[in-house]
Amino acid sequence: MCAALLFLGTWPTLLTLLERRGRLPQHTYLDYSINNLLAAVLIALTLGQLGESKKNMPNFFTQLSQDNWPSVLFAMAGGLVLSIGNLSTQYAWTYVGLLVTEVICASMVVVIGTTLNYFLDNRINRADILFTGVACFLVAVILRTVVHASNAADNEEKLSESTNGYNLGKTNGGMEPSTQVIYDALEDIENGASAEDATRAKAGTAEYLIELEGRRSIKVFGSSTLKGLGQVFFAGVCLSLFSPALNLATNDQWHTLKDGVPHLDVYNAFFYFSISCFVIGIGLNILFLYRPMTGVPKSSFKAYLNDWEGTQWALLAGLLCGLGSGFQFMGGQVAGYAVADAVEALPLGSTFWSIVLFGEYRKSSKKMYTLLVFMLLMFIAAVATLMASAGHRSTK
Repeated sequence: MCAALLFLGTWPTLLTLLERRGRLPQHTYLDYSINNLLAAVLIALTLGQLGESKKNMPNFFTQLSQDNWPSVLFAMAGGLVLSIGNLSTQYAWTYVGLLVTEVICASMVVVIGTTLNYFLDNRINRADILFTGVACFLVAVILRTVVHASNAADNEEKLSESTNGYNLGKTNGGMEPSTQVIYDALEDIENGASAEDATRAKAGTAEYLIELEGRRSIKVFGSSTLKGLGQVFFAGVCLSLFSPALNLATNDQWHTLKDGVPHLDVYNAFFYFSISCFVIGIGLNILFLYRPMTGVPKSSFKAYLNDWEGTQWALLAGLLCGLGSGFQFMGGQVAGYAVADAVEALPLGSTFWSIVLFGEYRKSSKKMYTLLVFMLLMFIAAVATLMASAGHRSTK
């Protein structure tokens, strides 16, 4: 599960990196979906084929021909909600930031998903420790909200003091002052007036924020934060349900399988789960090529095939997500899916990458740094307590 925590905390950062470099999210997600499925196939053909096939423990190929369709449908339903949830976060984090998106989604997954899995797993985890970890996640969410507000205030102050001469007191035709200054800055950058300054912009400065907005594929200055938060909470609900769906697929708590049919093992469940993710992800993103969301430019399948800029990072993101999800489910099958939700502490990884790759929080206030440290400590405490509550699933 430690490997799952690392992988699942890294792949969103790679997609954010590509979006900030101007690559269309539809192109990125199409590449991502390919390797996400490849990871499931690799796990199924290797770990799923280990050992001799037995009546109650068939291997991957044996289970493909068994009458286990109720479990297969649960697994595919899990893939459906995960794919929709990931698509929602892909657009949401451009509006409210990578960390806000991950913190809210991860916390909703832990609170809702962990509770559902605890009861589905017949309470094999220690409830006092398990729900202490859930409480730590809730505290971390509150701290992250304060961090976001503090960082937004710091950015507004940087823009108001920009050395490019754009001040927030300007208005034009009723446009919000903070929106007008960004449009003026972007227009000058596009015309080449401040191109030299833009190339020297340092992370954490107003010039850096303006330059970033000029590059990225989804424009966020002047956009509705409420719109982004709405997408985040919708994504959180979807992502809260995929783990319980896999739990039902592999353990048949609702007794949907016929007598004598063995439970779907985690490798086959993950395979069907990933096929569903792939079909939904590919289908929706081909649609978004021609009917894009949130102001993203239109594209075409031909344009996607000709776009190789950043393809390797999108493929890597898909592989990391696929392997991370597979490891999460394997850990959940042994120690309980409620404990496996500990890997949803994605901000531990994303905070590191956001600071290293994107320069987030540089030149911010001491208050913001203090809040950020406390938030990360709460996530570490949450992961530790959730893992400490691990039980052992009976195989009888």
